Amino acid sequence: MQLPYFKPVVWDGFPSSKFASLIRSSPDDCQIALIGLPDDTGIVLNNGRPGAKEGPLAFRRALKSMGVANPHRWDWPGIFDAGDVGVIAGDLHATHDRVTQAVQAVLDLGLFPIAIGGGHDLTFPFVRAVANKFGPMKGIYFDPHLDVREEDGSGMPFRKLLETNAASSLRIHGFDPMSNSKEHVNWFESNGGIIDTDTTPKDIWPSGNAFVSLDLDVIDAAYAPGVSAMNASGWTPEYTANWVYEAGLNPGVRCFDIMELSPPNDDQARTARIAARMFLTFLQGFAERAR
Repeated sequence: MQLPYFKPVVWDGFPSSKFASLIRSSPDDCQIALIGLPDDTGIVLNNGRPGAKEGPLAFRRALKSMGVANPHRWDWPGIFDAGDVGVIAGDLHATHDRVTQAVQAVLDLGLFPIAIGGGHDLTFPFVRAVANKFGPMKGIYFDPHLDVREEDGSGMPFRKLLETNAASSLRIHGFDPMSNSKEHVNWFESNGGIIDTDTTPKDIWPSGNAFVSLDLDVIDAAYAPGVSAMNASGWTPEYTANWVYEAGLNPGVRCFDIMELSPPNDDQARTARIAARMFLTFLQGFAERAR
């Protein structure tokens, strides 16, 4: 099925025992929509390492070899690959408008959107579309950076979400005090943002509708070198997966994204495989929501 602003992606040749064999080209009987956001204009504007525009392709390649079709404790939800949003290279605002319209088309089908990026600025138009449907969202994000810059670029999404009332509150996990200026911390906290130091993902989820965003640079560079800004003192993949699973499990979470996968900087696709594993982990939690 062709949706507006999407470029279709062809999946073929998957072994029947692999998870990827379950991914569908039609939304019929699906609950999840996979959305690629292949743009790194915002990263370039903020002088980060370019390459995240290749993130969705590398993610799908990694997913080909991961996950079983029939896991032991749950059944996978139906997954529709909507394709990649056709971005307008070099035009941040035009691309953002396209992303919002494309995600709205997915939401009109009654699907839960999961986006793969791409620069973290794309979380702004992604969540904006979901907020247009459900109202202002409570935001939870895993990131060493607050990303509340005033200027355009990959460091601006969460400021924009608050300023446009697409987000009603923000809570960050994985914050690095050595990577954020006093100015940005003051702005964040003066606008109700919470820098959370909880060590467990249990019992911290707000009531009501929420979005969750995973910036892969919250993970330590020893595990995840393929990001726009490597983290010298980040989380382990196992610890990250605990948070991601709880996000999938929480019925108030209305969308999820995995951002900043940068294949040109990714040794042996290590980060791409972590991104694929986090996707599968979220889906496990989502599948178990009914319990």
